[in-house]
Amino acid sequence: MRFLVTRVQPQADAWVRQLCAAGHEAQALPLIEVHALADVSAVQAAGQRWSSYHAVMFVSHHAVNCFFKENQALALYIQAQATIKTRVWTTGPGTTKALLAQGVPASLLDAPDAQSGQFDSEALWQRVQSQVQPGQRVLIVRGRSQPLAGLEETLTDAGVGRDWLAQRLTQAGAQVDFVVSYQRGAPDWGSEQRTVAQMAAVDGTVWLFSSAEAIGYLNELLPQQDWSQALAVATHPRIAQAARSLGFGQVQQARPVVADVLASIESFR
Repeated sequence: MRFLVTRVQPQADAWVRQLCAAGHEAQALPLIEVHALADVSAVQAAGQRWSSYHAVMFVSHHAVNCFFKENQALALYIQAQATIKTRVWTTGPGTTKALLAQGVPASLLDAPDAQSGQFDSEALWQRVQSQVQPGQRVLIVRGRSQPLAGLEETLTDAGVGRDWLAQRLTQAGAQVDFVVSYQRGAPDWGSEQRTVAQMAAVDGTVWLFSSAEAIGYLNELLPQQDWSQALAVATHPRIAQAARSLGFGQVQQARPVVADVLASIESFR
């Protein structure tokens, strides 16, 4: 099979290597680009308030790296101060790995089990809800998306899971703060990328989607494209629904693990 990996770089290239190692053809075609913020003062201020939070939740690998880039001494501070009890929450193994790489102790991390059926805010809540007490403060570190003008709600997942988690926390009596640590937006495609995408819509290539927001950008990039012959694997029900709403002819769902993605494509053969 041939795959198009639409994840943000450098994760897209990592997935390409794994798929090629499994004997498939794969190419990266990122549908989201990440940029640093012009003003990082809010991120730095949030880092200074770290110990005032019961937990800090990171929405992605990029949220972790951009946050700690502006708070470089924080991980050392966390390690050195045994009295710091702030929990660190993530929804998936990639974000957990990024936190460990930044030096956050594994003993402070909470995430869905590696064998969980889904890596999302709902699965995280099942893991952490017993921790939450009225009056506690929780910080959610997230990105900010470029507006998707004129697109249906089903074509953007920006903040859906995080807002759901914030609602659960508020209902439990916690105070929720947000801080934006990076900017997301559509890629700037040239003619080569457009040709690759147009061919992949009709030639049996399997599109790998890890974000409904990315599907929204795809619609902006190729607004007249017919997707009725296109194949896709999505890593969450919301993302699968976005692909179907755009018009993808066949959509399978799989956990964001290469082995699960490969198992899901059997119906395409």
